[in-house]
Amino acid sequence: MQAITVGDRAAGAAGLTLSDIPYPHASENDVIVRVHAAGFTPGELDWPGTWTDRAGRDRTPSVPGHELSGVVTELGFGTTGLTVGQRVFGMADWTRDGSLAEYTAVEARNLAPLPADIDFTVAAAVPISGLTAWQGLFDHAELKTGQTVLIHGAVGGVGSIAVQLAHELGAHVIGTGRAADREAALGLGADAFVDLQADRLEEVGEVDVVFDAIGGEVLERSAPLVRAGGTLVTIVGPPKVRPADGRSIFFVVEPDRFRLADLAEGVRSGRLKPIIGAVRPLAEVPSAFAPDRRVPGKMIIRVAEGG
Repeated sequence: MQAITVGDRAAGAAGLTLSDIPYPHASENDVIVRVHAAGFTPGELDWPGTWTDRAGRDRTPSVPGHELSGVVTELGFGTTGLTVGQRVFGMADWTRDGSLAEYTAVEARNLAPLPADIDFTVAAAVPISGLTAWQGLFDHAELKTGQTVLIHGAVGGVGSIAVQLAHELGAHVIGTGRAADREAALGLGADAFVDLQADRLEEVGEVDVVFDAIGGEVLERSAPLVRAGGTLVTIVGPPKVRPADGRSIFFVVEPDRFRLADLAEGVRSGRLKPIIGAVRPLAEVPSAFAPDRRVPGKMIIRVAEGG
């Protein structure tokens, strides 16, 4: 079967290669999924799990990609909750071959049923971005109705969903990004927008929550904005700063089948709209992620025709 593989960590996205690899094996509690669509970000090539297994052993050449939608074709021993022929979407494991392949083995608990009226392409844009936004806002920051949240990277894969979820909750949402992002952020439900290249971030005033998907100087300048008892949450890396009288939290998203079902219902109802910047076939992955080819929004890879 065909898949995208990586074997040279120093090469970055230029090391992505279309390869022929063996069909995957379904271990206990696994399913084999015929992948229809997959999500991938070049940032995965910096993650240790892309290169080593859970024991720290080299596992290259490995298949990247951790978001997928498709159809179950095989059940491993002891697998329950899913059936052969069922449409599913969810997250591939961090330290195993992922979703940029025609077939992949996934723990059944990491997948949720995919309603028939949600397109495979749309579904593949939801798992990591949707779960990260939900867990950051509600599980870690404990955002409440009426509070003010500052969301950095408001039209990115994670930030765009975070804006929509916070708006639906009834929070006051301030999005950030580049000038070209303003209208998109406001259209997603942001009440205000800060151009990080032209506006003064400090003029935002106090906020209850900062949700950060950018890091660096932007994160450091945000800590003083968090009011007493508030929370700064980042997905970029362990923060070096913290609010004077609040919390700083870094987290890595965790699979959650039940929350995926909630997110799918948001997509079905039209309340949640993932931003998809482009859709490319599997064979074009090596060129699609070249620095001069990147597009705003989520890049989705169509693996199966009709996906």
